[in-house]
Amino acid sequence: MTEAYPANATGGASCDGEGAAAALGIAKWLCLAATPTFAIMALMTGVLGGGPMDMVCSAGHGSPLTGMGPMYMLMSAFHSAPWLKLILSRRSDAQRS
Repeated sequence: MTEAYPANATGGASCDGEGAAAALGIAKWLCLAATPTFAIMALMTGVLGGGPMDMVCSAGHGSPLTGMGPMYMLMSAFHSAPWLKLILSRRSDAQRS
């Protein structure tokens, strides 16, 4: 048989406003982590070299856009929307005051 637990019991899901607000705050900061992470990975790939896997990814291609470094830069650019929103919201807040 299964046992029913109240929403705030240990091991149960919490549906209160405080828990939801905390989850949204964590999600907001987590989405901001992608862009710098990919930028650092691109920088490290460029400085330290891609290693053997970079050669596999770019084998047979003469384009400078192949390899792991450019891929990380593209991923960084595609994940930059949360940063742009944060910058624009702070800029508009500064103009209001």
